[in-house]
Amino acid sequence: MPATQPTRTDALLAAATFCLVAAAAATAHETPARAVPAYCFALGFAVVILFGRGWPVPALLATAAGILAYYTLDLPPVGLAAPIAAVLYSASERGRLVPAAIVGGGLLAVSIPVRLVEGDDPAVVVGFELGSEAALMVAVIALGDAVRNRRALRTELTRQAAAADEERLREAARQVEAERLRIAREVHDTLGHTMSVITLQSAVAEEALADGRSEPARAALAAIHSAGGSAMAELRATLRTLRRDTGTREPTPGIDRLPALLDGVRRSGLTVDLSVTGDVDALPAVVGATVYRVVQEALTNVLRHALATRVTVTISLAAGQLSLDVVDDGRGMPPNSQPGKEGQGLRGMTERVALLGGTVETGRADSGSAGPGGFRVRVRLPLSRGEA
Repeated sequence: MPATQPTRTDALLAAATFCLVAAAAATAHETPARAVPAYCFALGFAVVILFGRGWPVPALLATAAGILAYYTLDLPPVGLAAPIAAVLYSASERGRLVPAAIVGGGLLAVSIPVRLVEGDDPAVVVGFELGSEAALMVAVIALGDAVRNRRALRTELTRQAAAADEERLREAARQVEAERLRIAREVHDTLGHTMSVITLQSAVAEEALADGRSEPARAALAAIHSAGGSAMAELRATLRTLRRDTGTREPTPGIDRLPALLDGVRRSGLTVDLSVTGDVDALPAVVGATVYRVVQEALTNVLRHALATRVTVTISLAAGQLSLDVVDDGRGMPPNSQPGKEGQGLRGMTERVALLGGTVETGRADSGSAGPGGFRVRVRLPLSRGEA
């Protein structure tokens, strides 16, 4: 519903209109019988302006009818623009330009012939008063339209600013969520692999001590110490990222650190073969880090679940693509596993690879590479020509 409560502007326009019409009647020195009706018309014009905000077209018609009645009763002349100007402004300010122009033009079209018939000087009526009345009407209509356009522009700018602020908040939330997921993947990959190694090596040490064999126990404890030190170094690097620390950072793990990773797994009693084909030294750091984390997570899953004796890690670069296969000879997928119900590790692996436009396939291994019934993780990462 349109707003019907009078505004401060409506009150000022109503007061100004009343004063103009009343002043014209007062300066004409008419008798009370003619002056009182003029004052009543002045009050009526003001009331229409004050309470006609919600109905601009009826207010225009009521004011026009009042002006015609005013002059029909031969009351003191007040012109056309003075009584109608405020209503024309209010109507155009509310987007009723055409009705305002029609009513203003209609009053002029009726007034001019009537005055000429009554014997008024044509030079004054047509040459001066027509131009001044028309100019005033056009001016107030244009002013009302300008105010309306400015208000609409201000509203649109406010809406756009609010939308921009909301988009900035959404983008900040997306960045926070992306950083949170990245850190969660780093912590999961680092601690998950380390805890798997520590669990296996502690079992080896416990068994060796129970059998009275000190050398295997020492080797297992050394492997636990090495795995713990490596995990602490990576955790410190992650914490420095959280604190925005600009000091010396641990290098990002890449393909060059895979041999050390595999050595730690081999000390757990699992045979691991690594095959690398192509110039991996020229790969971007983010690609090398992704390959490292995928291999780390795949080996962690083998240590935890596969009951495997051998794992083959194959990396090859060809035709603008990096291919990574991690295949074990273990028991494969559990019978009760469901597609799409991957754990945190496989989900994080898929997210890492997807960020680089690659794909991850997991499932039963083909017979011949690491034995039938095993599990395979297959990754394909697209590379530019320069990187291949």
